[in-house]
Amino acid sequence: MRFLLAGVVALAAAGMVALSSAAQTGSSQPPAQQPAAPAAGQNPHSQVIFSRSTDENGQTTSQSGPAAPPPAVQLAADPSALDPERLAVTFISLDLDVHLRTAERNIAVRALLTVRNDGKAPLKHIPLQISSSLNWERIRVAGKHGSFSVATLNSDADHTGQLHEAAVLLSQPLASGGTLQLDATYSGPIAASAQRLLAIGAPEDVALASDWDRIGVPFTGLRGFGNVVWYPVSSVPVILGDGARLFDEIGEHKLRLAGAHFRLRLTVEYPHGQAPTIALIDGLPVPLAVTDNSSLTDEVAGVATADTGTTILGFEAPSLFVAIRMPHQGTNLALWTLPEDAPAIEAWTAAATAVTPFLQNWLGQHPRSQLTLLDLPDPNDAPYETGSMLATPIHPASPDQLESILVHALTHAFFRGASNSTQPPPAWLDEGVAQFLGTLWVEKRSGRDRALGKLEADRTALALAEPESPGQSAGQPLAEASSPVYYRTKAAYVLWMLRDIAGDAALSTALRAYDFAADAPSANSGHSSFEKLLEQAGAPGDRSSSPGWQVSHRDLAWFFLDWVDADKGLPDLSIHSVFPSAESSGNWLVAVNVANSGYASAEVPVTVRSATTSVTQRLLVPARGNAVQRVLIQGNPIQVEVNDGTVPEIEASVHITRLDKAADSSPSSSQRTSPPQ
Repeated sequence: MRFLLAGVVALAAAGMVALSSAAQTGSSQPPAQQPAAPAAGQNPHSQVIFSRSTDENGQTTSQSGPAAPPPAVQLAADPSALDPERLAVTFISLDLDVHLRTAERNIAVRALLTVRNDGKAPLKHIPLQISSSLNWERIRVAGKHGSFSVATLNSDADHTGQLHEAAVLLSQPLASGGTLQLDATYSGPIAASAQRLLAIGAPEDVALASDWDRIGVPFTGLRGFGNVVWYPVSSVPVILGDGARLFDEIGEHKLRLAGAHFRLRLTVEYPHGQAPTIALIDGLPVPLAVTDNSSLTDEVAGVATADTGTTILGFEAPSLFVAIRMPHQGTNLALWTLPEDAPAIEAWTAAATAVTPFLQNWLGQHPRSQLTLLDLPDPNDAPYETGSMLATPIHPASPDQLESILVHALTHAFFRGASNSTQPPPAWLDEGVAQFLGTLWVEKRSGRDRALGKLEADRTALALAEPESPGQSAGQPLAEASSPVYYRTKAAYVLWMLRDIAGDAALSTALRAYDFAADAPSANSGHSSFEKLLEQAGAPGDRSSSPGWQVSHRDLAWFFLDWVDADKGLPDLSIHSVFPSAESSGNWLVAVNVANSGYASAEVPVTVRSATTSVTQRLLVPARGNAVQRVLIQGNPIQVEVNDGTVPEIEASVHITRLDKAADSSPSSSQRTSPPQ
């Protein structure tokens, strides 16, 4: 499955399009922000006779009579904020009051924000950014109207290719580590826009299928930062085509927002008789209270409201979906579909039923939540997932295709759950477990070689991303990863390695018992709860997936230190030497010396083969060191293999040395190969 901007990634990878300009912190002749529009439902010539605001003590106050007008918005030719200021701002609380007028494709938002200065220097400005289709109207600081200028930034974090940045001037600089409360209002239309993709030469149909975010009566889909910036953010402007900078910034945004308190109060005005039937906020369905009196005329809008209550954001961009869809129920999932897609429902529910026993075997009999499938408007729209929600066209497909999609999507429902009121899971487990079980499903259906080939297909990108040494770069420790190549690709490899080290039963037990809120290193031991669960789970000698393998140790501290808590790059293994010696009764003892020139330790399978049999044992090879495994085998040994593709390396992850007459036992006879594709 390819999510976020899949079409763009494919175009860029093929070299079909390129940008001539790099990311800019200012605009090259950008359109000026339009004067602030009246709030939704407000007559531009009327007087405000009732106002509600927050005073200096954070209390909501109401006032009758004419309200004091906010200062005029100042338009700036160049931005006032600098990148260090943008990077310093961290949102620790977002309380949003969102009003949608779907017939007009309009959104009006009041945002109560708490920000923290995570920079080293005091902040004179607080930069706040929204989509360029939206206009800032008012920003209050400590209950008083704030002074701010608005500039247009070129940034492909939004589908228009630009952001409106308000630089709020503070009367007193915000000290490092200090927090500040802001009260901001903004509004404007959000229509489908593929401007950023058309600018880099993408075909219009491909661009629109990727950038389908919009507000409308039958469908409103706002995916958040990286697609449409409908809530305030503070980010460094980046542009598609400038390497992976945009995708890195998307990951950094989600990582910095993880753990923030979030609440959204939603009001939807819709044409009479066209009430929405489903609303999803941050991937979770929320109950809609609908008022649509049949005695009213067509000119009177219906109103639907919802409230998330206070939640905690995980590694995700806040998203908002409101749609008119028909509900259908399947095994552990709810489908919300268009009427014309009803013929495909049976195939999707059958696929969910087929994969459920496999997921139950790994993650428990009952999912922590129900998967929600939301039918996208166009059959070509790119899928999008967040939490236990998948927005995708509900079209007919083969059972293999649907089962592959639903193994990944249902894993989130089984493992993550619906409640985000407690600490959400780290990205490497949330996405990594789904990626891992996806490869295990391939193994179940098509064999181990096909599953390892699926892993190998992504290994090259991981090897390119990893630092050559810890001294060169800190890389991305998996526990804090923000790039998909780490929290998906590397995480899947890590879980494969833990499976081989601990066994299927122990890994399954740990995944079932895992508590997101408790997964923080202990102040005394430094061990995460997941590490301790793995060490405690299962019985010594358990190798349900690999008969004959014996546990060499249960202490996993070395593994988590090298592969999860720090980024030490990838191992670089080689068969240094092989010494076979004849024993009694036709047995041979083969000593295999394995070298590791990388900075990460690795436990790998060592396999010795004769003409009639093979023996596999596991060997822990330290970083920047050697280790020897002695294998007793019946018959004349003819081949030694180290690593089978389950441990990612800098180069191909299978090493073979032949011991027949065509090759000697020197290191030069060792060759690297890749797992079958």
